[in-house]
Amino acid sequence: MITLTPSDRPNACQMAQIARKYGMFVHFGINTFYDTEWSNGKLSAQGYRPTAIDADGWVRNAYEAGMNFIVLTTKHHDGFCMWDTDTTDYCVNRSPVKTDVVAKVAKACEKYGIGLGLYYSLWDRHEKRYKDDKAYVDYMCVHLQELLGGAYGRIVELWLDGGWDKMPRKWNIPKLYDLAHTLQPDCSVAVNLTIGKSLRKWTPRKYMPQYYREGMPIRYFPSDFRLWDPHFPRANDPKLYSHGKELYYLPFEATICMRPPNNWFWDPKYESDKTAVAEYIAQKYRELTAQDNILVVNVAPDIHGKQTAGDVDCLLKAADILGIRRNVPGRETV
Repeated sequence: MITLTPSDRPNACQMAQIARKYGMFVHFGINTFYDTEWSNGKLSAQGYRPTAIDADGWVRNAYEAGMNFIVLTTKHHDGFCMWDTDTTDYCVNRSPVKTDVVAKVAKACEKYGIGLGLYYSLWDRHEKRYKDDKAYVDYMCVHLQELLGGAYGRIVELWLDGGWDKMPRKWNIPKLYDLAHTLQPDCSVAVNLTIGKSLRKWTPRKYMPQYYREGMPIRYFPSDFRLWDPHFPRANDPKLYSHGKELYYLPFEATICMRPPNNWFWDPKYESDKTAVAEYIAQKYRELTAQDNILVVNVAPDIHGKQTAGDVDCLLKAADILGIRRNVPGRETV
């Protein structure tokens, strides 16, 4: 069984994550085509109809903006799978557009030389086995085998979400963590709302990132880093958290949505002041990376599978402010 070793400093996997510093979240899926953020697993797969899937463009934008990895949504709470799988009838290969999105993004990440991370929701509002905890954990393990087993190359991060829908013990996080690290030894793994008591479904406000204190309990153990989107840790963010009677080093990965108010999936109704957002991204980048934490900015593609020019320009403005923009031939400076 692979688990964390108690330590007051980052291990090799965590040091690599800290060095990545900055990444792009990409929320794209069934919700994109029904103009909603969360859905209940009953939206028809026939509605998933992207006119294109510009995965190369998504990764190219991240690369130019000085980002070092992508976190791609593979399955949100609705249960719709974005890769070619035979485990469910709710997936891209049962839709009008059967493209394996994970494969396309993996290919682009290899082309541009940046890391591939995967978001996967524990909560699944479509899968019938969901109420049978053991059967559902086995179902998830098949998914992790497909996603992390080598078909998509090296995976640098596994971002698990939706744990609040069941008691923490029902997910068998040690089994998922062990499988992930067996398949991808250098992959950082964490569950959203990482810190807090493990005896309840919902986490009290006192465990939010702005209130972190050294020694607070790890709710989902083992985890390699901390998550609680879309919140930020306090100044002088403590890094040591407890499980049993031991302390473990955990960096924090924070998220920002390009489109307010916290729109993860594409929504044409929301626009923002691009200069203000760019300055905010730059500010949070500096604050987080100065404390050996990580920032991920969500830039959602639209129904045509493209990230819009306004969102990309905002990202590039932030890169220019920070002095981290990379040259890509054919693109003029914003």
